[in-house]
Amino acid sequence: MESEPYELITMGRLGVDLYPLRSGVGLDRVDTFRRFLGGSPANVAVAAARLGRRTALISRTGADPFGTYLRRELKEFGVDARWVAEVPEHPTPVTFCALFPPDDFPLTFYRRPKAPDLEIHPHELDLDAVRAARVLWTTGTGLSEEPSRAATLTALRARSGRPHTVLDLDWRPAFWPDPAAARPHYAEALRHATVAVGNAEECEVATGEREPEAAARALLRLLAPTGPESPGGPAAVPLAVVKRGPEGVLALAADGRRAAVPPLPVEVVNGLGAGDAFGGALVHGLLAGLPLEETLRRASAAGSIVAGRLGCAPAMPDAAEIDRALATGTGTLPPKDDHP
Repeated sequence: MESEPYELITMGRLGVDLYPLRSGVGLDRVDTFRRFLGGSPANVAVAAARLGRRTALISRTGADPFGTYLRRELKEFGVDARWVAEVPEHPTPVTFCALFPPDDFPLTFYRRPKAPDLEIHPHELDLDAVRAARVLWTTGTGLSEEPSRAATLTALRARSGRPHTVLDLDWRPAFWPDPAAARPHYAEALRHATVAVGNAEECEVATGEREPEAAARALLRLLAPTGPESPGGPAAVPLAVVKRGPEGVLALAADGRRAAVPPLPVEVVNGLGAGDAFGGALVHGLLAGLPLEETLRRASAAGSIVAGRLGCAPAMPDAAEIDRALATGTGTLPPKDDHP
């Protein structure tokens, strides 16, 4: 491990996203696609890097050209890929999306027989780096199969309730036999996390509660109690963040803080990367010590900006773009398809 800890380590899903260059039609009628780096934890790392944070990803790819492409993209986006290893037995996953804006973006996952990002083993983790990171970001997808489940729980336990130990609920029905099978694993992971993030459906899977206030309170009950102080910083205060789509976002903290903010209006192109942009900006706000409401406003603005663009990773906004969106009251900004 290098002497300087990472500000953010994310862990889990990584693959190639193929988005059609034509909206409003099914995949059976699309003949042109554009390739992007994909996978929620990878996109969150990119989003935080775009905001100036030192980030790294723990994941796996196949030993194939798509894996080479993804490692190259991570490097160009400023994400350390030292822990993105190859798994020769499984191909790098590909995900196709159909675009039916403003709110329908069905995904078709090609992750069989098994995605390499589910082949992260506990003994392969650099737990010193995981402990030292100012934020660890894990996902529910990482709990869906072994050995990734054991690795995710090992990483969470290594943090011992330290501040900013995040579980993004990231519920993907295609990766689980049924919601009932998922809930015990979510409960175990939340016992070691200090921040939970999810939408209404994800909260219902994890807690049985769908209404935002009830879901947030249920998450707070499941999260780790106040943990030890971080190096040079305060102890963890559990935080539950519930994304409500067009109604905005709600957050409750165990110390009584509450914030609810509406989304910025945007002409939606592709809503899939919005949550990842939100996550990267949420991490930035937590690290910067911003007030909770300001953190949510900036994270919500970041999500709106990306929803107005085709790609996810290359669309992640920098701080100036977030400022501009908040000042103008709209997430519809010029396209941003280049690398930083």
